[in-house]
Amino acid sequence: MTAYFDECPERSCTESTKWNKYAADVLPMWVADMDFKSPPPVIEALQDRAAHGVFGYSYCDEDVRAVVVDWIERRYHWRIQPETLVFLPGVVTGFNLACHTVAGRPGTIVVQPPVYHPMLLAPGNAGMTRVDARLVQNPDGDYAIDWHTFERSFDLTSRMFLLCNPQNPTGRVFRRDELERMAEICLERGVLICSDEIHCDLLYSGQQHLPIAALDPEIARHSITLMAPSKTFNIAGLQFSFAVIPDAELRSRFTKSNRGLTNEVNLMGIAAAQAAYTRGETWLAELLIYLEANRDLVVDFVRTRLPGIRMGVPEGTYLAWLDCRELKLPESPAEFFLREAQVALVDGAVFGPGGEGFVRLNFGCPRSQLKRALLLMEAALVRAGA
Repeated sequence: MTAYFDECPERSCTESTKWNKYAADVLPMWVADMDFKSPPPVIEALQDRAAHGVFGYSYCDEDVRAVVVDWIERRYHWRIQPETLVFLPGVVTGFNLACHTVAGRPGTIVVQPPVYHPMLLAPGNAGMTRVDARLVQNPDGDYAIDWHTFERSFDLTSRMFLLCNPQNPTGRVFRRDELERMAEICLERGVLICSDEIHCDLLYSGQQHLPIAALDPEIARHSITLMAPSKTFNIAGLQFSFAVIPDAELRSRFTKSNRGLTNEVNLMGIAAAQAAYTRGETWLAELLIYLEANRDLVVDFVRTRLPGIRMGVPEGTYLAWLDCRELKLPESPAEFFLREAQVALVDGAVFGPGGEGFVRLNFGCPRSQLKRALLLMEAALVRAGA
């Protein structure tokens, strides 16, 4: 399917956030939205659903629940019960509702910056205080948990830990021993875990995703796990996500925390998710081969042709986290590359403490587009004398 992923769909006329935020001469490599067509079975399912012609209110029936349960068991060897699923329009909605679930009294919520920026805002949205347990960067550019900092981040006021795994923006996939230690610390302190695992299907050779709630039934009872087919199959605009909440009392509190706001999923998202989870696995296997080659291209290009920039090797996601601090630019690297290279990246500062001087690059795109972006960045650095 290389030709399928090499195709460059025209997106500027499709109300695309990614392609219409910046001027037409800017190459958008920023938001986590792939420039690939979704799997053919998904497209066919949407066409069939559209042909029906009626688009009323919808809900996720037992067939939908069974498809999700089967996908999770097949991919992650985690057997969940259908009633533990709570369907949502998005994972961001999910972790915001999780924060509201524990917001009955003042307290803190722990996050691990640099991290997906809506996570940094979620505690405050619920009237809670955010506590940062910063990840640390190793000399090779990869990231690790500072266990002393992590443990000290919790006290008697701690209510929840927001985990992002696979980690956005660093691309880390946390190992079993890391997940076990994080869970143990939370359980000892009576802290709930909300784990954003939206990138869990997008892992590279030698990696295996392990949902933190799958470690142990006791951990599961104190966990809210958030997943979606949206990143995996490039259907984010169809608004279909879900939470896995094994504990009935916690699940009830979560579903009531929306305070009357709708949590309905999109009916086209339901059709797309069912097709993706039942007939999209072969496409996904081919996608991962293509993305891994893109990842390796970025790593090699950065290390050999972009002096002053370094990066670790992403274990998952289609995101590269580029450390530009050695360039000593008079402005943020995102501003520099936007102006000098006409390449739009995400400013690392939005990911919280530890993100300053970094940019995030999305390599989920046709290889020709990725090469063009990297060459434009290289030329900009040459002109700047970097």
